[in-house]
Amino acid sequence: MMNFKSLLTLLAVLLGAWAIFHFKAQLGLLMLPLFFGLVLFVTLKLYRLMEKDDSDKPD
Repeated sequence: MMNFKSLLTLLAVLLGAWAIFHFKAQLGLLMLPLFFGLVLFVTLKLYRLMEKDDSDKPD
């Protein structure tokens, strides 16, 4: 089951994605680095969750 911290992270990422694409006209060229940063953040968070899940399994 997802814990509260994971749900807050998911909410923050969704709000960030919404803000980037809602304000893309105002952000201009800054939109692309923000988008790549958001993708990198999500990728690293998922990787950390997979590592945590893998270390919980007994060998």
